Amino acid sequence: MHIDLPGLIKSVGYLGVWAMVFAESGLLVGFFLPGDSLLFTAGFLASQNLFNIWVLIAGSAIGAIVGDNIGYTTGHQYGRRLFNRQDSRFFHKDHLKRAQHFYDLHGGKAIVLARFLPIIRTFAPITAGIGKMHYPTFLSYNIIGGLVWTVGLTLAGFFLGSLIPDVDHYLLPIVGLIILVSILPPLFHWWQERSKG
Repeated sequence: MHIDLPGLIKSVGYLGVWAMVFAESGLLVGFFLPGDSLLFTAGFLASQNLFNIWVLIAGSAIGAIVGDNIGYTTGHQYGRRLFNRQDSRFFHKDHLKRAQHFYDLHGGKAIVLARFLPIIRTFAPITAGIGKMHYPTFLSYNIIGGLVWTVGLTLAGFFLGSLIPDVDHYLLPIVGLIILVSILPPLFHWWQERSKG
């Protein structure tokens, strides 16, 4: 199914972009949202004067950081009960297990690194909460990760849109490349795990 991401972003505006960033960062049902390509495309649209880049970045960063805090609280409050939940359309224990493994491997850095990995990004703060990571430590990594992710991707879209003439003709392949790059690490990890078994 083809999604007209620029059209969607134009129609939902600032609040829609911020809400999607928040949902992907903090709500279990948000794991399927296209965070990387969403921020990049919104940044590109800001280069075409459809958004103010700094307002866009500020709201996105707040949404990402607050969203991760909701995820941490969910994990901290409900903890292991999430592992006993039945799989449903919006929740799969495998996503939680993968994020837990990623968190176990990388510790606090996982909160920053997970920002750039779809699905893992939604579940990493939950596993930090389950693992009872010291909250001030979590918050520090969360702020760093939220800022690097939102500022980096949004400004990348903005500067590319400003520097390359008629970049809108190449937007679809660029967004496709971003999606491909963001799913390569989980695919590589899955392939490694499969090779071991």
